[in-house]
Amino acid sequence: MPTKDKYDILEPHNPIFRDADQVREIVSSFGSPTFVYSQKILEQQARLALAFPNAFGLTVRYAMKSNPNSNILRIFRNLGIHIDASSEFEVERAIIAGIPPEQIMLTAQLAPADIRRTLEGGVRYNACSIFQLRNYGSVFPGSEVSVRVNPGLGSGGTNRTNTGGPASSFGVWNDEIPEIIEAAKRYDLKINKIHTHIGSGSKPEIWKRAALMSLNIVERFLDAGYDIRTLNLGGGYKVGRMSIDKSTDLQECGKPIAEAFSRFAQRTGIELRLEIEPGTFLVANAGAVVANIEDLKRTPKYSFIITDTGATEVARPSLYGAQHPIVVYAFNDIGEVEDYIVSGKCCDSGEILTPAEGDPEALRTRRLAKVSRGDKLVVGGAGAYCAGMPLKNYNSYPEAAEVMIDLKGRPHLIRKRQTLSQIIQNEVSVIK
Repeated sequence: MPTKDKYDILEPHNPIFRDADQVREIVSSFGSPTFVYSQKILEQQARLALAFPNAFGLTVRYAMKSNPNSNILRIFRNLGIHIDASSEFEVERAIIAGIPPEQIMLTAQLAPADIRRTLEGGVRYNACSIFQLRNYGSVFPGSEVSVRVNPGLGSGGTNRTNTGGPASSFGVWNDEIPEIIEAAKRYDLKINKIHTHIGSGSKPEIWKRAALMSLNIVERFLDAGYDIRTLNLGGGYKVGRMSIDKSTDLQECGKPIAEAFSRFAQRTGIELRLEIEPGTFLVANAGAVVANIEDLKRTPKYSFIITDTGATEVARPSLYGAQHPIVVYAFNDIGEVEDYIVSGKCCDSGEILTPAEGDPEALRTRRLAKVSRGDKLVVGGAGAYCAGMPLKNYNSYPEAAEVMIDLKGRPHLIRKRQTLSQIIQNEVSVIK
């Protein structure tokens, strides 16, 4: 008999919800599909991040691109977590949500269109290219700045989540440090922080190796006369969305980093403050999508569940072949199971929630409780890079509503469902 793998094992009840009745109540009250977040789990993950081992102080920045809802930003703000923004628009969105500007750092592929306006009020800037550094220096000569350096190593849960090494455009390549120094001297910039980030979902041992490489980069700037006081190692901690996958233990991952910082201080006399930028770690398993099972179809090879969610809410399977736990809640659960392909609602052959792992073009069935039309389905691990990274309005479907379950177990609407009029409101009629 063949050995069972994780796709042949039923996922347990999703921990965000009290029970199956609450899943049904949320669909009844807020419609379908709907994102649901747990304040309890968000706060639990935040406290784990804030306890990351460090030698000389720690700042935790939330990578808000993973989920920019203002309520999530405020939960983390209230616990002392700062913000990592990836665009000038995220900076503005964070400020509107009540985040103090001095707690926001902008790390972006594109320089802001109006850098003075974007950084007013104390927003920190992390230059990610020589051009960005020069552009910043021309507007803010003599000021402090951070620089992102590509350490030459990358890793990620998939090739598409790798943000370091020679195949990545993020940051300034480490061989170009002399050009960074030349640009900084030209504008009398005071580089006081170095930033690196190798990818999302990277393995802990590779992340530790990148940290040691980053300390070597800091030392090169110290040798050039810069007073580096902070090293930001980015995020990328692996999160096990599937129940049998292992998440990174931050204590285990962080202890050797703290020890390395201590050794660095003994050698150089510089006590570096550590910054980390978790996104997925904080929010992935604190969010889920609840949906209706709208139809069932069969071919000679597969049984299909047709649901009213898909890449319009959870694009990661279609983009990366990423795996999300799926649980179905059958009204008449008779204990039978079946192997299904779960298909989304859009008219697109790539609209599949159960691709083969790491291969969005191949299919892999999931063993689920046997269902009927009208039963409910929950896609877990949807707190990160889902509501903030959908195939927005594909087939003209509106953006889903978002709900927060508070610490007392009560659900609250935190984003209304989009309407068709909102989808088309910016269209300009020129053809009669």
